[in-house]
Amino acid sequence: MSENKPGQDKLANLSSVEKAAILLMSLGEDNAAEVLKHMGPKEVQRIGSTMAGLQDIDKGQVEGVMDEFMTVIRTQTSLGVGADGYIRKMLNNALGEDKASSLVDRILTGGNTAGLDTLKWMDARSVSDIIRFEHPQIQAIVIAYLDSDQAAEALSYFDDRVRLDILMRIAALESVQPQAMQELNDILEKQFAKQTSSASTDLGGTKCAADIMNFLDTSTESQIMEAIKETDEDLAQSIQDLMFVFDNLADVDDRGIQALMREVSSESLILALKGADEVVKEKIFGNMSKRAAELLRDDLEAKGPVKVSEVEGAQKEILAIARRMAEAGEIVLGGKGGEEMI
Repeated sequence: MSENKPGQDKLANLSSVEKAAILLMSLGEDNAAEVLKHMGPKEVQRIGSTMAGLQDIDKGQVEGVMDEFMTVIRTQTSLGVGADGYIRKMLNNALGEDKASSLVDRILTGGNTAGLDTLKWMDARSVSDIIRFEHPQIQAIVIAYLDSDQAAEALSYFDDRVRLDILMRIAALESVQPQAMQELNDILEKQFAKQTSSASTDLGGTKCAADIMNFLDTSTESQIMEAIKETDEDLAQSIQDLMFVFDNLADVDDRGIQALMREVSSESLILALKGADEVVKEKIFGNMSKRAAELLRDDLEAKGPVKVSEVEGAQKEILAIARRMAEAGEIVLGGKGGEEMI
C-alpha cells in the first residue's frame, strides 16, 4: 500500500471551494486577482468567504491541492497569517476599490446578503417586479445595491412619480442598519437564502444616485432632475455635480481621449458629436491627426439632420465605454464629479 503524502488525509476532507481558496491564496495577490477578474460576484464572494474562514492550513495540504491541480509548489509557508489584509488587497486589485469595499466588509465580518446578491443576476424587469409593491424605502435599498446600469434599467419600469421618490431616497441614504437588511431578506425569504449582517452597510448617497442617473436615457434623466430641483434644489445640484455627462469629456486629459477614441466606432462618434458642445468637438479634433480631424469634420457636415434620440443614444454609448475604461483604470474621467488628482 502506498504511503500517503503529508496532509493527504486532511486534503480528502476539503471541499472543492476550500481547495480553490487555498490554490488562489498560494498564487500570490497579483495572479489571484487575475483569476478573480474572470469570476462573477457570486463566485468571488463564495471563494473570498472561504478564504476568510480558512485556518491552520499547513504546507502538506497546500502541496496536496497543487498536486490535484497538476501544479508544482516547492516552497510554501502556512496560510492564514494576515489573511484579512491579503484578501482586502487582492479583491481591491481584482475589482477596484469601490466594488470591492462592500464585498470585503461582508466577507470579513461574516455577513451574508445572499438575497440581494441573487438580484444582481436577475434581469432588471424581474427585479422591478419583485419590489414593485414593497415600501419605497425597501425599493430604494434594493435599487441602490444593484450595479448602476442594472439599477437604471430597473427604474425605467416604474412610473415617473415612483422613479423620483426612489432616486431621492437613494440620495438620502448613507448606511443601512441590520434591521433593514433583515426586513429585506424576510421579503425575499421564499426565493433566496437569508442571513443578517452584524454591521451596517454603506449604501446609497448622492454619488450612488448620480451613477444611476448616468445610465438613464436622457429624457428620463432630464425629467427626474427637473422634478428633484422642484423638491430640493440643493440636492439636485449635488447630484448633477457628481454626474459625468458627455460635455465632461472636455475635461478628460488628451491621453484619455485618445484611448477612448480607439474604442469608439466612427458612426457612433459622428452621431454623438452632432449634438455636442463646440468645446467637446475641439477636444476630439485636437486629439486626432490633422487628416483624420478633417475627415471627421467632413463626415459631420455630410451627415445632415439626425434624430435627437439617435444623438443621445450614441452619447450614452460612448459614456458607457468611458466609464468602463475608467473602472478598469485605463482613463481618468474629469468633470465636476471627477476625482481630484495630486
